[in-house]
Amino acid sequence: MNADALETTGQTTVLIVDDHDLIRKGLRHAFDRDPEFEVVGEADTAADALRQAASLMPSVVIMDLRLPDGSGLDATRKLRKAHPNMGIVVLTMYAGDDQLFGALDAGASAFVPKSAPANDVVSAARHAASNPTAFSAADLAEAMQRRLTPTGPQLSPRESQVLKLLADGLSVAGIAKQLYVSESTAKTHISKLYEKLGAGNRAQALMTALKLGLLEAPDQPKF
Repeated sequence: MNADALETTGQTTVLIVDDHDLIRKGLRHAFDRDPEFEVVGEADTAADALRQAASLMPSVVIMDLRLPDGSGLDATRKLRKAHPNMGIVVLTMYAGDDQLFGALDAGASAFVPKSAPANDVVSAARHAASNPTAFSAADLAEAMQRRLTPTGPQLSPRESQVLKLLADGLSVAGIAKQLYVSESTAKTHISKLYEKLGAGNRAQALMTALKLGLLEAPDQPKF
């Protein structure tokens, strides 16, 4: 834990970073209910998070993965470099393997999907405060197994191209134009992609691809 913060308050101090006011308020409420913690700050941008972390020196930073002015992972890397003993819990709406391993590589202490109960974030913060450099994630063992022995759909280079274009929001006609093929051929590629992903439409295909780590989460989802 951050010794200075503990000497001052006797509690584990927390900085919450998320650009959604409702999420920050919900997390603050969850931490306020636990006498072990004290929320000392809130930030809605990466730049403000870095400034407040340096000023407040919290025991733990709860870091949203996607912020208006940059990546939460980039901010996590900077925090880890500047404050080696600070706990960092990464939160994300897109909890695929790529996001999990990205958090691990960035130096996060824990990784929690936003779909998880608020109490899971509190538990992750408790772990992060006491073991800032020991990574924790509910799906870590399974994700490691998937990385070592991939069992998901294996996309061809063309199908990967189609997936990226679907994520970019292109229509069938737009995809056909980008790939220099007929619309009929583009529809065939899309159909085969949907079949491999077990999806019936674009939204299902993109969500499945995100979960499987076949696609990076977009800044603004196109579906």
